[in-house]
Amino acid sequence: MRINVTSVFVDDQEKARQFYTEKLGFIVKHDVPVGEARWLTLVSPEDPEGTELLLEPTGHPAARPFKEALFRDKIPFTQFAVDDIQAEYERLTELGVEFDMAPTDMGTVSVAVLNDTCGNWIQLAQYQG
Repeated sequence: MRINVTSVFVDDQEKARQFYTEKLGFIVKHDVPVGEARWLTLVSPEDPEGTELLLEPTGHPAARPFKEALFRDKIPFTQFAVDDIQAEYERLTELGVEFDMAPTDMGTVSVAVLNDTCGNWIQLAQYQG
């Protein structure tokens, strides 16, 4: 068994697509109309056949309050691994990405937290060893 698709709830799929592709560097894997929404998945260019990230609209009644509570409390629900967190932080900062936490050494991992502009805090992590 392996993880095939995981989701992040977004307020606006098109805005999220732009942010996740133009700023974070993901590539679109699937973009299929499904009623008013889209089956919109992204993958890492480093692993185009790997796990897909679904930009999930917050249409379900439970999704919006859940996401808003996490954002208000500054809890990242999604994490992406990076090889060089300082370089990634600098690259994204130059692109205008807002960070709530600059790279911080936590012992076996360094983390940073960014605002995806779609209602989520996203954690970047560089694992040591």
